[in-house]
Amino acid sequence: MPILLILTGIISLTLGMDHHHEDAKHLASKLTLPNLPSEHLIRYLNTFPKLKKQLPTNGTKIISTACWGHERGCSPDARFQTPQCPGDHTGWARSKEAQINTFYQQADFGYIQEQLAELTPQCVPTYLGDSSLECTHYLRFCRGRNLLFDFRDLTHRTERIRYHMDVLRPGQLLGHCELNRTRMSAEMDHIGSALQSWGPELRNFDVLPHPILESGLCDEVVNTPTFIMKIDATYNMYHHFCDFFNLYASLFVNQSHPAAFNTDVQILIWETYPYDSPFRDTFKAFSQRPVWTLSDLEGKRVCFRNVVLPLLPRMIFGLFYNTPIIQGCSNSGLFRAFSEFILHRLQIPYEPPRRKLRITYLSRRTKYRKVLNEEELLARLEANEDYSVQRASYERLSFPDQLAITRNTDILIGMHGAGLTHLLFLPNWACIFELYNCEDPNCYKDLARLRGVRYRTWEQKELVYPQDEGHHPEGGAHAKFTNYSFDVEEFVHLVAEAAKDVRAHKEYSQGEPENPHKTQHTEL
Repeated sequence: MPILLILTGIISLTLGMDHHHEDAKHLASKLTLPNLPSEHLIRYLNTFPKLKKQLPTNGTKIISTACWGHERGCSPDARFQTPQCPGDHTGWARSKEAQINTFYQQADFGYIQEQLAELTPQCVPTYLGDSSLECTHYLRFCRGRNLLFDFRDLTHRTERIRYHMDVLRPGQLLGHCELNRTRMSAEMDHIGSALQSWGPELRNFDVLPHPILESGLCDEVVNTPTFIMKIDATYNMYHHFCDFFNLYASLFVNQSHPAAFNTDVQILIWETYPYDSPFRDTFKAFSQRPVWTLSDLEGKRVCFRNVVLPLLPRMIFGLFYNTPIIQGCSNSGLFRAFSEFILHRLQIPYEPPRRKLRITYLSRRTKYRKVLNEEELLARLEANEDYSVQRASYERLSFPDQLAITRNTDILIGMHGAGLTHLLFLPNWACIFELYNCEDPNCYKDLARLRGVRYRTWEQKELVYPQDEGHHPEGGAHAKFTNYSFDVEEFVHLVAEAAKDVRAHKEYSQGEPENPHKTQHTEL
């Protein structure tokens, strides 16, 4: 039975139960399913079979082997998505199968599988109410229970904290458990920067002889599960989505309880700067609570009942920013799942494709990388009856409004810049046309490969005309610090090639995804 029909059946049965089934109604009142797209929700239910068995299905047996891909026993056919590796494996892997598996481990749910396999206890509880701490290799991801963070010294810091490796001093992170100091020390190799590891914080871990919550040391107890984040950036979309993507991946590493996708969690940003970002609405996909910073807790000893230190944005061989991608492969299911999750949770409207290809041109209002003959280029596209063209300045729109445009775009055109990170939220069949990569050829090409959308860029350097050589603020010529004009005929040709890419793939993706407004938080 197709997944959507299965989920539709569950929802209709549970929302329209016979009033005579009082036992079923009583059970249903106690169950809550997370707000997820249907293909995600069935995999969630398969992850927690005990919960699945409690669903009142009115005698209908739900049969599905769908899985994400990181679970034990998850067959390749049941995975969320299988990578595409049409490129030659010679020189990159011993076989086609090895090529696919390498990509899957580097950039897909295989990476999650690896993190789960690496989870190792660092501090072991003796009794149920004791503290605990477990981490993956190099302390890239950790989770703990009943831990005390001492933030009293922050009131004496005169500087704002961001990217600092000295937020805590020895003994300012405490737990009542059996700490394996040798094992912890062996994982401290990746502390060259604050965003590579949780080592700079965990090297200060020490043991308290009494249970944390009974010690009398807690100035504040946080009962809400808390994700502490060391973020890369706030105003640059590419870098901030390194943060959001790794937070999403961490939900799977932490998926040991049915509340894994619950939004009743607290986000704590590991800095004292006030959090502000044009992309701040993205946090609403993860948490219904206001975001905290260290400034909200300074001067206190704070005890967290459940705390997660998620995957970081600049890990060595990490996800998104430092992902090593084997040649010849694309289409990470993890990146597609992230895209669908964000669009669904933020209720971004979807419109089915039309006869005319929907082209969105990102117009820059910055000092550099402006297109000097933009009007001429767009006039040629608008003259084509097969195109529906819109020019957008995203910096003038709210982020949800930006996503509403991107989600309903077939070809996205823009100069090299962080705004091209929007390619993550294009339809599966879409093409991103990086008008000119400004001699940074791999950044958005690789991101497009990970997301699984087509990619085009300018190839004829003699047909692009820089305003000057470009002047880097620190001196020297630099292609990113000037403006450009482009040959009109070559531009039209490249857009036509992108259109061919879209039309060639669109027939495989025309099925309308579920409308996020129809599948809201479903109480059973």
